[in-house]
Amino acid sequence: MKKNIFIAALFVVGFLGLSISRSYGQKTPFYNDIEAFKKRDSVQPPPQHAILFTGSSSFTKWTDVADYFPGYTVINRGFGGSTIPDVIRYAEDIIFPYQPKQIVIYCGDNDLASSDTVTAQVVYARFVQLYQLIRSRMKKVDILYVSIKPSPSRERLMPRMAEVNQLIGDFLRKQKHAAFADVYHPMLNAEGHPIEDLFIGDKLHMNPKGYAIWQKILQPYLLK
Repeated sequence: MKKNIFIAALFVVGFLGLSISRSYGQKTPFYNDIEAFKKRDSVQPPPQHAILFTGSSSFTKWTDVADYFPGYTVINRGFGGSTIPDVIRYAEDIIFPYQPKQIVIYCGDNDLASSDTVTAQVVYARFVQLYQLIRSRMKKVDILYVSIKPSPSRERLMPRMAEVNQLIGDFLRKQKHAAFADVYHPMLNAEGHPIEDLFIGDKLHMNPKGYAIWQKILQPYLLK
């Protein structure tokens, strides 16, 4: 009798855990964005072994990114507002299924903006975790990290941005099949402030002038 009660209790606990897990899964940040990617992929499967862009809104809003890189096969899976932990959370959905030959990552900007308690070391540690996750499944895929950009609306964060960029750049320069693209310094004026006419009205996201700078910097790193 006691054994049956124990088994029944385990079943209830397991069922509740599954229910909570499903409920939680429906409430995780960006759930709808990820489901939209899945639906799109089911209707029109994207090419494998392409260049995968993933990360936050600077990629999300680069809706015509493929036009900037003619001759390259590009998949854009940026989802606006995301942090590095969000990219880690959804790696099974937005990275691994595509079997990309190269992964281009822009993320970390929102990590710093989320709280003053998020230090450069925290963002660096998060990136290393993402890097190691990718490497655990894809030993030789090329990984390109795009530095955190300076933007007028987040100018107060620039010291931490610069520190994150330095830490991640130093780390990637020691890795194989990895690179760091510096978009931070080319987006500063002579006084060391963000160039305002590279941005749209919110002073956070870029206009075509800003993306033209990114195109010039990123293209030499991209794989044909």
